[in-house]
Amino acid sequence: MLEKVKGFSADRVIEEFEALTKDAERVQRETLFRILHDNREAEYLQNLGLRGRTDPHSFKSCVPLVTHKELETCIQRIADGDAYPILTGKPITSISLSSGTTQGKPKFVPFNDELVHSTMQIYKTSFAFRNRAYPLRSGKALQFIYSSKQFKTKGGLTATTATTNVYRSEQFKRTMMDIHSLCCSPDEVIFSPDFHQSLYCHLLCGLIFSEEIQIVFSTFAHSIVHAFRTFENVWEELCFDIKEGVLSSRITIPTIRSAVSRLLRPNPQLADTIYNKCVGLSSWYGVIPALWPNAKYVYGIMTGSMEPYLNKLRHYAGSLPLMSADYGSSEGWIGANIDPELPPESASFTVLPNIGYFEFIPLKEKGDLMEQNSDLLSNQREQEPIGLTEVKVGEEYEIIITSFAGLYRYRLGDVVRVAGFHNSTPKLQFIRRKSLILTINIDKNTEKDLQLAIEEADKLLAAEKLEILDYTSHVDMSTDPGHYVIFLELSGEAREEVLSSCCDCLDLAFVDAGYVGSRKVRAISPLELRVLKRGTFHKIMDHYLTLGGAMSQYKTPRCVGLSNGKVLQILNSNVLKSCFSAAYN
Repeated sequence: MLEKVKGFSADRVIEEFEALTKDAERVQRETLFRILHDNREAEYLQNLGLRGRTDPHSFKSCVPLVTHKELETCIQRIADGDAYPILTGKPITSISLSSGTTQGKPKFVPFNDELVHSTMQIYKTSFAFRNRAYPLRSGKALQFIYSSKQFKTKGGLTATTATTNVYRSEQFKRTMMDIHSLCCSPDEVIFSPDFHQSLYCHLLCGLIFSEEIQIVFSTFAHSIVHAFRTFENVWEELCFDIKEGVLSSRITIPTIRSAVSRLLRPNPQLADTIYNKCVGLSSWYGVIPALWPNAKYVYGIMTGSMEPYLNKLRHYAGSLPLMSADYGSSEGWIGANIDPELPPESASFTVLPNIGYFEFIPLKEKGDLMEQNSDLLSNQREQEPIGLTEVKVGEEYEIIITSFAGLYRYRLGDVVRVAGFHNSTPKLQFIRRKSLILTINIDKNTEKDLQLAIEEADKLLAAEKLEILDYTSHVDMSTDPGHYVIFLELSGEAREEVLSSCCDCLDLAFVDAGYVGSRKVRAISPLELRVLKRGTFHKIMDHYLTLGGAMSQYKTPRCVGLSNGKVLQILNSNVLKSCFSAAYN
């Protein structure tokens, strides 16, 4: 039997999950009924002629597929204080902000209590399955979690990131206690206005409670890697704080100083233990299990744009398992990881059929007409969406969500592959964002294509004992014809011939037929590699944090367009070296 704690039973959670997934089609119909019935007074649905109908056929006949752009006016009215039921019957309680790393500014997304409920359901479901594989006792979690800046909209709603909306809910802390994942840091650290001071204190609190830590967590793998890259630079200062029992002068915010100082007592023995463990490590390999000997696993989102950080994360984690956290977005949750023993590269997410209504647009293989033609032609030939239980194993789909927070038939922009079924509900693997990020002529390259090219270059650089710390791209149309620019931040200095080989490798790694053909006939100019100064991506991250973003939600932008001018300026002002590919000469 799984361990039971007050108010929470892992056995019961799994039983409820099994019941939900055995007849997912019925649950989906009931979920759609509830969404449409609760929001039947919403202006948006009334204007589409739904007239209170709640069946799937009427819903799909009346309600169009939309992107965020089509809903911006409605959401802005809500943010501005329009009290009329615009998208939902019940009032929207706050606004979530997307990460904003793609377009340079965050999107406004409606948020309400239903999204908090579904978040807790996802957390409890995935924990129940994790705890069956890796049982936890009562303890704490080293959580690198951070709130973001908050502001009031014109209408008085709080606007902040989706994660912060969750963290400030009463249910969050109760759930974290239930699932043995209570953060070892006080709230003042989580809700600090200064990310750098928060990170230092998270590390310090983690060391103070080193014997009690069972989980190392952050929303994204990148945040964990960043935390331990920071640890490499501040570990001696942390040891000194613990030895003397006095918090570093770098912590200047009074509320944080007070909260963390209450946890600090002079502890020379612990400081010496940490010091000796650190000096005994080889290149920081296995630092996590060395310092937190009772940790069972490292947990966070590790799929999609987080995959490039897995090698470094495995380096820090040593023998500890890595587990990919659940699948969701600022708009809402989709599925839970119920197979925690699989490596992150194989992770799939089982859809919970009661947290939203889901549809799927079938996608043909890349190279087919749908993927290769213009957006207009693609839309004309687009297949009709199908239901949750109608998807087929091995096929790829664009996912459409209808949520309890006023998003109806909303194109999330994600491409998923069906890895299998759990009972009658599908298990999804995240493949990529649907949007093209690199295109000049007839070339069509996605974020996944860029990632694969980077992986090839990383293999070449590894032979030179160099590591790609981070990367992004840009389409430079200032030349005629235009060309791809790849920005790399490396762990050390590379010889000119190595950079030239790396540049050629990147160029040849884009195997899209439109790109290869265009390069051969010189309709696209040679790819350009720009090597950046160390710390450039930290500057980009800091830029987003100053805009009000949260580290918990931060993702490195994988393509920087002209609309993201400030980031492009940071990149170009930190270039050390550049070279052009000779691959097609």
